[in-house]
Amino acid sequence: MDIDGLWSQITRPAHPGASRRVVVPERLAALTGRSVHALAGAMPELRDPPPNWEMFRHQPQTGCHLCDARHPGGRVVRLLPHHTYVCLRHHTWIGPPDIDHPAVDLTRLPNIVDAQRRHLLLLRRYGWAATYDAVLTGLMLCAHIWSPDGRPVAFGTWDAWDDRLDTLIPFDPEKQDYVDFSTSRLFAAVYPEAVSLAPLIASASWRRLAGGAEAEQNRFFAEVARRITHPYKPADRSGDAVAHWALADSWRPPSWPLITYTPGRVRGTLPGLAANRLARHERSAKWFSRSRRNQGRYLLFHGHLKPVLLREREDQRVKWEGTVWHSERTDDLMKEQLAKMRRAAD
Repeated sequence: MDIDGLWSQITRPAHPGASRRVVVPERLAALTGRSVHALAGAMPELRDPPPNWEMFRHQPQTGCHLCDARHPGGRVVRLLPHHTYVCLRHHTWIGPPDIDHPAVDLTRLPNIVDAQRRHLLLLRRYGWAATYDAVLTGLMLCAHIWSPDGRPVAFGTWDAWDDRLDTLIPFDPEKQDYVDFSTSRLFAAVYPEAVSLAPLIASASWRRLAGGAEAEQNRFFAEVARRITHPYKPADRSGDAVAHWALADSWRPPSWPLITYTPGRVRGTLPGLAANRLARHERSAKWFSRSRRNQGRYLLFHGHLKPVLLREREDQRVKWEGTVWHSERTDDLMKEQLAKMRRAAD
């Protein structure tokens, strides 16, 4: 039987008169010899009731190579939820999706594995939407903190991130290069601190303090500084992404994914690697090899952080540099604009 005939046997029209067809789980189970339950584990589209697709990343990606090694029949791709960054079974780093490198072994970095467990506890407490926004915002704030030129005095967290990078992206003495560079691995370096900040961002009480009076904000900034040892200077917070979030976003609802996975319209394969994306990765790898500075900028320019950098504002910048610059503004003009927006929202 040809492919078209097989497809017509296991599918039916999505609704009368529709050209799009959907898989009938019972027909596919009869053809494959697998139970409907087992098939639904591999194909979320077969689940009844259907899952909340907004909880999943908008496109399939590679997962843990150790989990996938036992699957015959070629390359395995996964449709992973937003809260999955680490394979807890094999202690490997999975996401966010990036240039297709194998998953990274985290045996020597147990704090990253522990951060995934704390991430799942946040999910149970606050729900997927608040957790998604909180962890992504935590990653964005850590990226800003990691990006300035020159190291602040006595900045312990930055040193910890650099130490993790030595394990995640080791230097190859033979090639005199960082051959395993990937922006996804830079996310792994800051992931534990991002998860540590996430409860402050997801909690309604901490958000009220962040957007409250000066004394309340100082409590919030002090707690942030305690969790990531960032040396805040209350007298001058200009150009501070944490202060910007407290002023501009603590009173807003959580950000949602910009793109949602759509069953039947997204192929269950990895998208082709566009030439411009590959060239961008090669440029990033080259600059990283020349100078390991401003690592946070690689994160800020990665598409994974777009939902919390854009936040559906009217004043989106044409160039991404402007969006990144705006996300740490605390000048008087911005405060005046935010005050008007907040009064209108109330």
